[in-house]
This record gives sequence, structure tokens and C-alpha cells, in this order.
Amino acid sequence: MVKKHSVNNKKKLKKSNRLFLVVADDSKELHQAIYYAARRAATAGGEIALFRCVEPIEGQLWGGVSEIMEAETEQASKKLLLELSQYCEKLGAPKPKTFVRKGVVHEELFNLINTEESIRVLVLGVSIEHGNPGPLINYIINKGSNLCRVPITIVPGNLSDEQIDALI
Repeated sequence: MVKKHSVNNKKKLKKSNRLFLVVADDSKELHQAIYYAARRAATAGGEIALFRCVEPIEGQLWGGVSEIMEAETEQASKKLLLELSQYCEKLGAPKPKTFVRKGVVHEELFNLINTEESIRVLVLGVSIEHGNPGPLINYIINKGSNLCRVPITIVPGNLSDEQIDALI
């Protein structure tokens, strides 16, 4: 049964901005996900959150080399998030919130979604190469769909900015 809200009930509902979460990874389709989320936030009065995960370095490295490498990766991640934040603002979105986590990407992503109640939509770009949508989307489809408490918007990686604008 679909629950209908009367006009009076709508007035009583607390209005909150939609927070669109984008995973800032190294994929080619990141552009489409960012562009979609930023334009959607700009036109719908929403906000953007950018998530970047620094995965642990596998194997043993001599001395403190792994610590130095992880620190450099974390610094590069923060720089990327700053650049992406500025891009989102140029597209009309408010300054994004940023999250850098250390660990396994899908675990940290679901931990963030389940602890940050303001996140309303997860936006992912889907790879169109080789029939493989990407590791995160594969994980969600196969194992993690019950772990995610928010809707997932999947943006095809072959869409142009103009095509995305036409959708919004």
C-alpha cells in the first residue's frame, strides 16, 4: 500500500537539503558522477559530499616507507578533493563536504553512509568499457545492496555534460 501525504502533512515534514555523495576515485567516469551530482544539487537546492578512501598498502615495505607512502597518498587525496570541490562550486553547487577515510573502499563507504544521516543519495559513475560497470558497482549489486540505506543513482560514463543537463 502506498502511503499518501496530504498537503497539510507536507507542510509538517522537516525540509532538509539533499546531500549527494560521490565517490572520488580514479575512474574515467568520475567526471559524469561529479557533474551530475553538482548540477542536481545546484538545481534542487541540495549539497555535495565527496568521499575518498586511502586503501592500506599491501605487503611489507622496508622501514617507514609504507607510512610515508600512505601520508603522500592521503595528501594527494586531499588535494584532489579540493580541486573537485572547486569544480562543483563552478557548476553552481555549494561548497562540498569532504570525507577522507583509510581502509577498504566499500567498507568505509557504507560506514560513512550509515553514520552520516544527512546523506540522501549515493551517485556513482558506471564504466562502459568491457561490459564491467566497475568494482564498487559490482560489489553493491552482488553483496552490498542491503548495506546501503540510501538510493543509488548510477550515471553512465558515456554521457556528455549536455546530455546530463538535459536529464536534470
